[in-house]
Amino acid sequence: MVLPFLVLYLTRYLHVSASLAGLAISAYGVGGLVTAPMAGRLADRIGPFAVMRASLALSGVIILVMPIARNFGVILALTFLWALVADAARPATMSALASAASPEQRKAAIALNRLAVNLGMSIGPAVGGFLAMVSFPMLFIVDGVTSLVAAAVLSVLLYARHRSMRTTPEQHAELAAARAAVFSKSSIVWRDRAALLVFVTSICMNIVFTQHQGAMPLYLVRDLHYTESFYGGLFVLNTLIIVALEVPLNVAMTHWSARRALSLAAVLIAVGFGALSIAHSVGAIGVSVVIWTFGEMIFFPTAIAHVAHIAPEGRTGEYMGAMSATFSLALIIGPWLGTMLLDRVGGPLTWLVMLVIGLAAAALAGLGRQSNGQRI
Repeated sequence: MVLPFLVLYLTRYLHVSASLAGLAISAYGVGGLVTAPMAGRLADRIGPFAVMRASLALSGVIILVMPIARNFGVILALTFLWALVADAARPATMSALASAASPEQRKAAIALNRLAVNLGMSIGPAVGGFLAMVSFPMLFIVDGVTSLVAAAVLSVLLYARHRSMRTTPEQHAELAAARAAVFSKSSIVWRDRAALLVFVTSICMNIVFTQHQGAMPLYLVRDLHYTESFYGGLFVLNTLIIVALEVPLNVAMTHWSARRALSLAAVLIAVGFGALSIAHSVGAIGVSVVIWTFGEMIFFPTAIAHVAHIAPEGRTGEYMGAMSATFSLALIIGPWLGTMLLDRVGGPLTWLVMLVIGLAAAALAGLGRQSNGQRI
């Protein structure tokens, strides 16, 4: 709820310049990039649910403190700290899903989680917009309280799960010892060529995908003279497709190889954004959004499930942390690259560049191998 309105809060409520306000989003992106690998390793050490609970609780506290701050430097530091704790939940959630679901169920489980995220991202900004009209600080209060409530709900569910499992102290000690043994060893994910190939593919693909937050709104509103509401309506279309089709689509594709699914997804995302070089009418732009939405629905569940598959036992969090870092890195590079190209070379060439980057991601996905060297 807070992040989509942070720049507006800083510029309208605290009267910070737009250029400085943009630094707050950059600070959040850098914080997410820093925390992802550490949070993944920590999830392997103390368990993913413990990291999720701490992330939710600490996020709630930081968000509640933020409206008290009036100095921009303090807000910048708090935003960075907020990203450190909030984005720790991402690799922990991926690790928890990978551990809870069987290999055959992982794509569907991740797709279901993404459905929940998209529903939240549909409701949150809508409620946030209403609250911003009443009082900007209320954004922080409501968002902080909901984070604390989520932490409490998770704690209750974990307690109920612990009681039902009836694990003995000896079993707890064995699990803690196994986690400590893994944690004491050095990181191996950056030496795993199969994983690195997926990460590079993810960075390239996400540089294209993040244009829906970078060059795309600027191109539609400034260059093609559509209204902001039209741009917002495209997100409604995107969300409706995801809610209706992502879970059944990934269930139907359960037995597809990761190489095949990732390649197809990258091509769809590349073509969807690349089509904006020639798509200028309402209908054509809508079709382009439908195309890249299908790519989005296939890529993210498949990529996360595949990374979980190639991660060695006890290292799922570490691998998920590295995967999460690729999202943060692309968020830092992608919108900047897209808007810079849009200003310097114009819309058509910008979208052709994105087409090339997306197709390069598809080619990289086609080279994928499992850790044991077998084709996937």
